[in-house]
Amino acid sequence: MTASPVPRSYLPRSYLFVPASRPDRIGKAIAAGADAVIVDLEDAVAPDAKAAARAGLGGPWRGLQDQADAAGVVLLVRVNGADTEYFADDLAFCDAHRVRELVLPKADGPSLAALRGVLPTIPCCALMETAAGFADLRDVARAPGVTRLLFGSIDLMFDLDVGDDDAPLHHFRSELVMQSRAAGLPAPVDGVCTAIGDADALAADTARARRFGFGAKLLIHPSQVAGVHAALAPSAEELAWARRVVDQAAAARGAAIAVDGKMVDRPVLERAQRIVAAGVD
Repeated sequence: MTASPVPRSYLPRSYLFVPASRPDRIGKAIAAGADAVIVDLEDAVAPDAKAAARAGLGGPWRGLQDQADAAGVVLLVRVNGADTEYFADDLAFCDAHRVRELVLPKADGPSLAALRGVLPTIPCCALMETAAGFADLRDVARAPGVTRLLFGSIDLMFDLDVGDDDAPLHHFRSELVMQSRAAGLPAPVDGVCTAIGDADALAADTARARRFGFGAKLLIHPSQVAGVHAALAPSAEELAWARRVVDQAAAARGAAIAVDGKMVDRPVLERAQRIVAAGVD
């Protein structure tokens, strides 16, 4: 069974996790203002509760998808890893219930091959969170059906046995941004901020992600949505500059222009166009 394409009139800036074992929370997550909701069968569900979570999710799934469509929210399922005993049943659930897009944890070459052996056409966000995954990053980014790269920063710190000050992860952030761009993918999605209720920490975390070139963030609580959207939005000064560039370029009809005393070439114009688009909420 082939999943229907994911309708997208915008690129998600926020991906909110919600436990698959709590269908009652999924509807609330869809209404929380996030651009995308990830129904989590992996970390958020205990091993002995995974079968029950799938069974309990099957009945309301169609209604939840309809609710997400009406709200303009992208609805995804994070399955368990390809190296687990739950993977096959998770994929069977996705197939039977026409899940439109899934999140593949601990993505690497072998796990993508395992996914494609069962569901060859379903769109997939690749969650990069292991050394093995980053060793395969170039190929993962270019794999058919991979729609976006997600950064599993916490799991990667554990896999590499590095500290939680996150400075050792800067190389991997840059790699995600570069390989996404080279593969023609959207800007990648940064990992979660675990400081729930700390608005300053969330703002700093998201601002850092933006400086590195990320275009979205994984969230673990609905209260983080507004802060992430605000931190990812262009500043008033950036937006005013971008609008001047776009407007003057349109008026020039292809002729060379200078804005604020600086020459505007194609890359500058394209950057301005992206900023203007990002400023439309």
